[in-house]
Amino acid sequence: MQRLFSTFASGWPGLGLLIQRLVLGSALLYHGVALLMGVHAVEPMVAELIGSALGLFILTGLWTPAVGTLVAVVEVWIAVTGAGDATVAIVLATLGGTLAMIGPGAWSMDARLFGRKYIG
Repeated sequence: MQRLFSTFASGWPGLGLLIQRLVLGSALLYHGVALLMGVHAVEPMVAELIGSALGLFILTGLWTPAVGTLVAVVEVWIAVTGAGDATVAIVLATLGGTLAMIGPGAWSMDARLFGRKYIG
């Protein structure tokens, strides 16, 4: 399972990944909640609700490579279909894709579950 993760960076790089996860997860949740408050049609809501659910995984840093890839796919879907703001969707897709490539960082559930184990 550890081969799915490129790095569990700590220090300043790990802090940067934590901030990136917090920004991306919060934005995904915000867009899902804002859509639920204002839109009554089902079609535009599906992609945003999927994005919100993925935002919870991103916030906790659980299954980051797979979830980051799914975020990128869902946000590109939103941008292409016109279900939401294309500019925001492209930015969120980029953040999701880069997070999938870089890894979750040391302050994540992935690092706790799948990181290197030290035997002392």
